[in-house]
Amino acid sequence: MESVKESLVEMTELFNSRMNEFQKELKKASPAVVSTTSLASEFTSFKTFIVTALSTLQRQVEFLGREMDRAETRARRKMLLLHGVPEDDSEDTSSMVTRIVREKLNIGTFTSASISRCHRLGRPNDKKPRPVVVKFREAPLRDKVWFAKTKLKGTGITLSEFLTKTRHAVFMEARRRHGVKQCWTRDGLIHVLAADGSRHQVDSLVRLDAIPKATSPVQTTSDAQKQDRIASRHKRTQKK
Repeated sequence: MESVKESLVEMTELFNSRMNEFQKELKKASPAVVSTTSLASEFTSFKTFIVTALSTLQRQVEFLGREMDRAETRARRKMLLLHGVPEDDSEDTSSMVTRIVREKLNIGTFTSASISRCHRLGRPNDKKPRPVVVKFREAPLRDKVWFAKTKLKGTGITLSEFLTKTRHAVFMEARRRHGVKQCWTRDGLIHVLAADGSRHQVDSLVRLDAIPKATSPVQTTSDAQKQDRIASRHKRTQKK
């Protein structure tokens, strides 16, 4: 789907470029040419037709892309990503996940049979362990594990939803615009707490763009610490 979108964009840009060049040459044509008026009229009609056809095709591609994204999100309903788990060449990912869920999330009824399948995601990386994608047999069990994720705090291990490429990009952009603490995911949807206190559910950049933006840039933790240090120095100077 991504390649189709890219091809469509390239075709549109190429068409507009060629048509603009042709139109410039047409305007330079000698007034003595009798068919110039007719040719210009036919060119305008043809250009309008092509632009309309490309626009229709683009809307259809976007619609198909959204439907594919929704279908893929539904297919990932029972899946989660486990991050920060040390990697071993001889590891048994199923047993490893079972141990983590039982011991760190305190779900004693969880067994290897609760897992439909699980494996490392992506190519091996020496810098950090690859995330483990886990597909649970039942959606309610997946939700139970998901809502117990706060118990992993301080362990170096985290849980996240297995978002599609499109929704992951939207989630990262939402966090950039509104702040990490103001954005979270639930069942494949990105939830955003806007600057005005309103809550929004988004699954595309179009919907994200519709959310009211903060009047000032989102303040990062480091920025806040810098401002605290400056304020502290200022107070000490005033006391002196």
